[in-house]
Amino acid sequence: MKYRRFLFDLDDTLLDFKASERLSFSRALSSLGIGDEDEALFADYQRENTLLWLAFEKGMVRKETLKVERFRRVFVQHGIDADPDTASARYLQFLPETVVLVESAAEICELLAGIGEVGIITNGIEAVQVKRIESSGLSQWLSFVATSETCGFAKPDIRFFEYAANNFRSFNKKEAIMVGDRLDADILGANQFGIESCWFNPLRAENRSFAVPTLQIARLSEISCWG
Repeated sequence: MKYRRFLFDLDDTLLDFKASERLSFSRALSSLGIGDEDEALFADYQRENTLLWLAFEKGMVRKETLKVERFRRVFVQHGIDADPDTASARYLQFLPETVVLVESAAEICELLAGIGEVGIITNGIEAVQVKRIESSGLSQWLSFVATSETCGFAKPDIRFFEYAANNFRSFNKKEAIMVGDRLDADILGANQFGIESCWFNPLRAENRSFAVPTLQIARLSEISCWG
């Protein structure tokens, strides 16, 4: 294998964030005495959360604002009389406790750690992501976890990729590859930074973006077949 430095996105690449998100959302609302049987409630939360994260990646909203605003918006939309600050705190408390690994994530991290170095580059919240990784059991194979919160810049900003690369013991762009599920953040960021990339695309979606992945996989286990 020609690669020796592996940058991985975390959510929906190594960890099944969608599954964790749903469980944590349900627990947070339940703890406030709010039923979430209505799927529209969670769907609206996901929509607002996505919009706010996109705004954050463009530097249009602060992360501290994002954490609470996503709950405030959905509570207003559904006429729910609850404190969004408390809901946010409960959600972030439960999220690290509801970790779900993507299939083959542990095996691939172990394999690649034996070949070179594996690092995480994530736009997520520092304290939450660190706890989630600890709970996942992946820490033993990781050299570092780089978060946008600590760096001050978010993917696809090239400055975040530079920051992450500096966490490796040594770094050569020709030996590096970024693996992630998002074309607009992971793959585009890798393109701009000048390293190869692998689009994790389990749904086999069509690429209609300007981002150009070097490789594409539908299952993490396919990485073991790289030459």
